[in-house]
Amino acid sequence: MTTPTAAEMLAKYLSAEAAVLRGQEIQFEGRKVGRADLAQIIAGRKEWERKVAAERARQAGAPTIGGLSFSVARLD
Repeated sequence: MTTPTAAEMLAKYLSAEAAVLRGQEIQFEGRKVGRADLAQIIAGRKEWERKVAAERARQAGAPTIGGLSFSVARLD
């Protein structure tokens, strides 16, 4: 069994969020989730979005300090 990538996890959370918003109750991460769990699903989606963005920034060679990305403002 392989560990899912950040992009794969994001896709799972997006799918779960869409299903719950359609009013479905689904099996997710080994448990049944529904409308009452929407806030947790959204929080998980946002976390995986951040991880995917960080991976893409690393791949693009974006500068970091201590693992955190930054940008430089030009004031000219």
